[in-house]
Amino acid sequence: MSDDLGQYLAVGDRVGLRPFTPGDAEEFTAAARESRALHAPWLFPPATPEAYHSYARLLIDDPARAGFLVCEQRDGRIAGFVNINNIVHGAFRSGALGYGAFAHAAGRGLLGEGLVLVLAHAFGPLGLHRLEANIQPGNTASRALVMRAGFRLEGFSPAMLFIDGDWRDHERWAITAPPTAPAPSPAAAPAVTPTATPARGQRL
Repeated sequence: MSDDLGQYLAVGDRVGLRPFTPGDAEEFTAAARESRALHAPWLFPPATPEAYHSYARLLIDDPARAGFLVCEQRDGRIAGFVNINNIVHGAFRSGALGYGAFAHAAGRGLLGEGLVLVLAHAFGPLGLHRLEANIQPGNTASRALVMRAGFRLEGFSPAMLFIDGDWRDHERWAITAPPTAPAPSPAAAPAVTPTATPARGQRL
């Protein structure tokens, strides 16, 4: 567990959101290694400190990405993560989600609680209007997660992302900000060019 838990950006009943930090490498990668059976073949989070530092640096430094660790409030342990990739402002104000729970937290509803907090943060302080989650059709747990959060199925994209050695079909699920969400001022929402999809084509 990281010695520096940082300040939570938002809190729910059981979890809090905080940014990634370099100091989370040991805990995050240990949890990723312990969760390989749970994640395969859908998800491949960094499992070594070297891979983690490259991954986290993008989430910390790239304005077109925002990464959030979902932590249990009772002890600060990392339960999972929710990232927003390919953030575009201007008239689009959209981003693409990547997420995963770690094995010790799976099935307890912690990631779902964290996702709700991320949605509120994205549609509030981040000033976004739409979030998309691209999910392989066989990933029933991921589909159930976004359905509980209020996402709608918008379409199907064959051979959309290169994951685990092949081009995989994906369903496109999306959610938009509620009508009461304030629109950011133009000064607060500069245009940002979308970045490339993370390594191996996996939206993490």
